Amino acid sequence: MTDTPLEPLELRVLGVLLEKELSTPEYYPLTLNALVNGCNQSSNRSPVLNLDEEAVTFAIERLRDRHLAGTVQGAGARVVKYAQRLTEARHLTVQEAALLAELLLRGPQTPGELRGRCGRMYPFQELEEVEAALGLLAEAEPPLAVRLPRAPGMKECRHAQLLGGPVEVQEAAAPAPPASLGAQVALLTEELARLREEFEAFRRQFD
Repeated sequence: MTDTPLEPLELRVLGVLLEKELSTPEYYPLTLNALVNGCNQSSNRSPVLNLDEEAVTFAIERLRDRHLAGTVQGAGARVVKYAQRLTEARHLTVQEAALLAELLLRGPQTPGELRGRCGRMYPFQELEEVEAALGLLAEAEPPLAVRLPRAPGMKECRHAQLLGGPVEVQEAAAPAPPASLGAQVALLTEELARLREEFEAFRRQFD
């Protein structure tokens, strides 16, 4: 595992693998089709994306190179499935994994928001349990999450994941205006185009 920050598409794929392992273990590990659907679903995602199999395949291969994901193929099975390796590598509890999945999939959130949204993965009974798990993520070496300064008009501080690199406090201190979502989607679209170019260059090596 490397400490190099993950790209946004890698974060999305890793977040989906963490989420589905906890919320729908009967369908985990995930096929490529299920992974694509999980990346593109409209609920519990910010921003909502429209990735194809090529982009997701490239992202999962990057995660495999970093030892954050792997393939699983049972005896006699023809379909390759994918699983995350982060919880094993970083010795995460189910509480920490659930919170990290939410932060990867929806961005910075308050403990109250996280408690409500993590219910399908882990039912936090008390807000203190959420805050304790967030504290463990922040105290990890290297840290996996950080507490952000409280934004004007908000009662709670938000927390953000650090797998994608340091968080710009100036941008995270206040709720993002609606226009910023479009800008974020535009950046992801540009990155997708770049990843496709890299994938094509990689594939031409074997033609």
